[in-house]
Amino acid sequence: MMEELERYLRMDRFPHMWCPGCGNGIVLGCMLRAIKKLDLDQDRTVIVGGIGCSSRAVGYLDFNTLHTTHGRALAYATGIKLARPELNVIVVSGDGDSTAIGGNHFIHAARRNIDLTLVLFNNSIYGMTGGQYSPLTPVGKKATTAPYGTIEPGFDASELARAAGATFVGRGTTYHTELLANLIVEGIQNKGFSLVEAITACPTAFGRRNKMKGGTEMLLWQKENAVHINRAGRLSPEELDGKIVIGELHRREAPEYTELYDKLILNVQQETQSASIKTMKVE
Repeated sequence: MMEELERYLRMDRFPHMWCPGCGNGIVLGCMLRAIKKLDLDQDRTVIVGGIGCSSRAVGYLDFNTLHTTHGRALAYATGIKLARPELNVIVVSGDGDSTAIGGNHFIHAARRNIDLTLVLFNNSIYGMTGGQYSPLTPVGKKATTAPYGTIEPGFDASELARAAGATFVGRGTTYHTELLANLIVEGIQNKGFSLVEAITACPTAFGRRNKMKGGTEMLLWQKENAVHINRAGRLSPEELDGKIVIGELHRREAPEYTELYDKLILNVQQETQSASIKTMKVE
């Protein structure tokens, strides 16, 4: 399978910079399997990243790629999609990049329902920039900026996207690779803003501070603590406490932003042309 995916990679950029046990490579592999399944044209696909461990993925991908500034990946992607709506635009971003400094762009991209797919690498911490806690760090977990444990309640990124207006929301883990790849397929196919939240492990910055051992143990933790949405509906709130609900969490129909924008331009052009004709007749 790896040989089939190599055509999507800039092999001269390897070896990668991710730590041993990091789950980001697994998320990247799921993305590439989704792209292969959809047979997306590499020349008509743009992948945009922000800043952080996850966003370094764009450097390894042989597509039209953009490594942007911290928190602004969705803003750049919005500009690309408005200028070239026929392109497939995928955004890779971390939990800090997309929900802290990039939080405003996150909610407004969802509100507009612009046709972008955000693959959010959620490792619950700022892995690259020093191990600070992020808006998605669970309460009580330790970080360099929370040596005694966080006291702030974390966002539920998937619920935030749904409430803001996203038309597709899914969540998977790096243990459940087939599910995660299929969710990315569904997100790309959805005509509107899609969030695919990928729960991934950071043994270096998160695991060792929270006594979760290495990457293998963190993968097993995902297996033991993830509950598919089909089963979650049969469990009580107490049984779901501390669990990760995975699967397709939300889907709805709504107008897509670039299509509405094109219609607006056409209407204005027609009104302007009509007004010009009337003026010419009066003269």
